[in-house]
Amino acid sequence: MVGHPSHNGGVPFSVPSSPGEPREERARRAVDRDILRLAVPSFGALVAEPLFVLADSAFIARVSTTSLAGLGVASTVLTTVVGLALFLAYSTTAAVARSFGAGRRKEAISRGIDACWLALIVGAAVALVLVVAGEPLLALFGPSPEVLAEATIYLRLSALGLPAMLAVQAATGLVRGLQDATLPLVVAVGGALVNIPLNALLIFGLELGIAGSAIGTVIAQWGMALVLLAVIVRRARREGIGLGLQPAHLVAVGRDAVPMFVRTLSLRVVLIASTVVATGLGDVQLAAHQLATTVFTVLSLALDSLAIAGQALTGRYLGASDPRTVHAVTRRLMVWGVGGGAVVAVGLLAASYVVPSLFTPDVAVQENLQTALWVLVIAQPIAGYVFVLDGVLMGAGDAPYLAKAGSFVAIATLPGAIAVALWAPHGPLGLALLWLACNFLFMVLRAITLGLRVRTDAWMRLG
Repeated sequence: MVGHPSHNGGVPFSVPSSPGEPREERARRAVDRDILRLAVPSFGALVAEPLFVLADSAFIARVSTTSLAGLGVASTVLTTVVGLALFLAYSTTAAVARSFGAGRRKEAISRGIDACWLALIVGAAVALVLVVAGEPLLALFGPSPEVLAEATIYLRLSALGLPAMLAVQAATGLVRGLQDATLPLVVAVGGALVNIPLNALLIFGLELGIAGSAIGTVIAQWGMALVLLAVIVRRARREGIGLGLQPAHLVAVGRDAVPMFVRTLSLRVVLIASTVVATGLGDVQLAAHQLATTVFTVLSLALDSLAIAGQALTGRYLGASDPRTVHAVTRRLMVWGVGGGAVVAVGLLAASYVVPSLFTPDVAVQENLQTALWVLVIAQPIAGYVFVLDGVLMGAGDAPYLAKAGSFVAIATLPGAIAVALWAPHGPLGLALLWLACNFLFMVLRAITLGLRVRTDAWMRLG
């Protein structure tokens, strides 16, 4: 609502306007400004994160092919763990933003501190498991003994950084919930930039090989965590908030995060299923599938930044009991999401004639990759719609519905993947059908379940 004063001592929700400018136009400009204020730095932070993996891969590729293969296997385990723990950022952003919007600043920061404690404890527990059981877990991938040895070194050392990685997620959720997307950007870019020379020194200067890569990344991750946590500690002390671990609060945070974990797990199930089916289609299809998945992940960063803005703004204005602005934010995010997806689709269509040859010299892989990218093109506008509504409902704390809808969509998508696996058509057709089932159909089903939800007011819990 234009001119609605914030309940947190911040600036009113308004923008400078020209004389005679319609009220609706002023409201639209105000919403767009708030979306961009959060989405642009969030996009930068999301782009910075993959630089860790890219830097590690580039350096290790110069060590040996065996080390690079080991890095690939170990990274699969680590990225899966971190991906499943994204609920720490999502649920924290929503909870903090709601309390912040309601004017309960101390409660907002306290919720974030509890989430940081949960992240450190979960990260330490998972790190212990990976250190102890990392080798047999990696052996399930079937690597050669040499690759297994390299992967084990990397996984065990990198596991020491898991508490920091999860703490960064929780702390980022807290800061974004307080409507600050700039600090996570600075920390993410800073960590990525420190990681590069540090890895070069340890890998080549001290000749530690893959161990040096793991150590350098762990140091950078802990540096990022300490910076974010130091900022949070300073804010907590300024507000007179205790920093101690409170088991009762910890249990409550964990319980509230379960639905988001289920929602995230449902997405991973579809991703894993698609990889399994692609493996059965053949080496060429698997290679093309992995490359297409990489392209999809990169494209998702832009749409994810809009989802993050949706989380923070929805939670804030629901907390402030301002449903008009929540509806305005939701409508504008849908326009931004579909429009952004369409722009990405046009760019991807043009790139689909160039990118395959840049990725690989194998003509067969190029043909399969191009087919998968064409499917991805038609899915992008739908993906934009899905991503922003996902963010809005996360910000509203509608995690139980997201968990149920995610589970339903995953179950409904799997028969298509199974059908492709049983039919197993050769060539680009098989990969195209797989991407139609596990990407296009998957997005369509998510769009339906999320769209039906936001058409009601059942998700809008005020205060």
